[in-house]
Amino acid sequence: MSNRYWSKNIIQSPLFDWLLLLIWTGIGAIVRFARLASLPPWTDECATIAFSLGNGFHSVPLNGLIGLDVLLQPLSPLPDRGVGAVIEHLMAESTHPPVYFVLAHLWMKLFPAIDGLASIWAARALPALLGVASIPAMFGLGCLAFRSRLVAYITAGMMAVSPYGIFLAKDARHYTLAILLVIASLSCLIYTVRAIQTKQILPIGVGLVWVVINSLGIATHYFFTLSICSSAIVLLGKAWQESRAGWHILAKPYWRRIYGVAAGTLVGCLVWLGAFQSINGSEPTSWIYDGNPNVEWFAPIGRLVIWIASMLLLLPSAVTIIPTWIVVVSGLVTIIFLVSIWTSLVGGFQIQQENPDTRLVLQVLGGYIISAIALCFIFTYGLGMDLTLGARFQFVYFPAIIAWLGVILAGVWESNQLDAPESGSQKGQIDNKIRNNSVRLPTLMSQIISRLSVSHPSNSQHLREKGKTVVVCILLMGLLGGLTVIGNLGYLQNHRPDILAPIIQQGSHSPILIATTHKHHGQTGRMMGLAWEFKGLRDINSAARESKFFLAHRDSTTSTYTDAVEVFQKTLSQVKRPLDLWLVDFRAPVDLESQQCFPDQRYRGWAGEYKYKLYRCPAFP
Repeated sequence: MSNRYWSKNIIQSPLFDWLLLLIWTGIGAIVRFARLASLPPWTDECATIAFSLGNGFHSVPLNGLIGLDVLLQPLSPLPDRGVGAVIEHLMAESTHPPVYFVLAHLWMKLFPAIDGLASIWAARALPALLGVASIPAMFGLGCLAFRSRLVAYITAGMMAVSPYGIFLAKDARHYTLAILLVIASLSCLIYTVRAIQTKQILPIGVGLVWVVINSLGIATHYFFTLSICSSAIVLLGKAWQESRAGWHILAKPYWRRIYGVAAGTLVGCLVWLGAFQSINGSEPTSWIYDGNPNVEWFAPIGRLVIWIASMLLLLPSAVTIIPTWIVVVSGLVTIIFLVSIWTSLVGGFQIQQENPDTRLVLQVLGGYIISAIALCFIFTYGLGMDLTLGARFQFVYFPAIIAWLGVILAGVWESNQLDAPESGSQKGQIDNKIRNNSVRLPTLMSQIISRLSVSHPSNSQHLREKGKTVVVCILLMGLLGGLTVIGNLGYLQNHRPDILAPIIQQGSHSPILIATTHKHHGQTGRMMGLAWEFKGLRDINSAARESKFFLAHRDSTTSTYTDAVEVFQKTLSQVKRPLDLWLVDFRAPVDLESQQCFPDQRYRGWAGEYKYKLYRCPAFP
């Protein structure tokens, strides 16, 4: 008895809060920093690093032969580059706002260059650190939103092991900063809805903080606009609900303060309106128009489902690098697991819907998530901007889903609270509500289900332990998904130059020339990834070490590669033979037979999201 009393006191002490949060944060840090520099930078990471260093891509020559060092020059730190250079190159060559890049610039200055290049570990450490910070941030959101330590524990744990969150945190990009700002904005939204519910005026400090958060969010990622719009839809729904008692209510002081926050946020957004409009038609973002949702209408829905699923679990499923049978088994296990926990999740949701302390916030989060997904589909099907093509764009509602699942799992954990048999008076109250039709359907269904589930009081202990087991299993599956991300075995994948580079090295016996067609710095980044990997290979041969690259640039006036291909063929006729020519993502017709270059059928296909072909170019007779 004394041991149980001592354990209960420990669990209820503030020290336990900090200890458990520290454990979750430690686990989250381990999985985010593990093997952080194991992969070479991919396209977008190369752009992030270059712009963060205050460099641009115009220094890389086009339509000519270049070596590894010249191609990688934008990734070399220069001591005279400051914040001004970061903003200048970013605004001239990219479509991203500057906040993260300025922060990354200051961060990267703390770390020395390695072999003349920026440290890839340092570049990824900043988003990983911000990803770790999202764990206590979600704990704070759980405490603020639900006023429940249990919800806060589980929410922090879900964020710590979420495969999707780990994937974004290991990428040298700005998404973990955007996620932190989404968490902060959600906290302000929930605080505001509570103020409306109690007819209290929103403190001016909270309003100003919310405006600053939203403004920083836009200045971090333009798609943060979707978060702002989703919050606005939730508030509009609340306004419509209150207006049913009279439109004059919307003129109350507590509503006028919210109008001020909306006006401040609008001003913060309008500052970036011109830059946001430049995304439409911009070359670096043209790929989001590559989808054809009006014909392949189900594809965006399918992609969205697997992106959302990865927020909870992810098993080995990288079809390009692991056997198909493993992918099939992983898919079956995923389906079986989701089906097995479905009833528990529904039960947890119904429990929390019956709890007045959580019902309001659960509705706010649900409205936010539905609004964000609806906006995603409007962009995809209505505007032709397929936001489901990139898993990373789902950052807008990722924290809301984690919080929503966290409160549901807290209900699953505490499911024993509904296990006690009902008294006769309770049963009579429910029966009267059924007869009088005076209870809402979700409430009624929850009560009926709870009555059915407690028909056998002897099952109380079993149900209680089952609920806790379900929560533990979900967290363990999330951790397993995190390990899948660490091993680069999941379907959450970026370009993998580390897969193609060994193929090029293995297949080459003569000096190497890698050629690609070029539209913008995205293609430059793809080649940079290969060049980076060549420099990092320990057993690299001399042919790979002395590789040359040719970026055949598309003419901006004619939108063709005709002139670039002519220059390429002329260059090819002058280069020293024998030569191994690798066409990588080369999207233009080129006559190589006239150059006495012949395809090697053993080396052609796809590797690491690169399409490649090898041509052998023997010495001229």
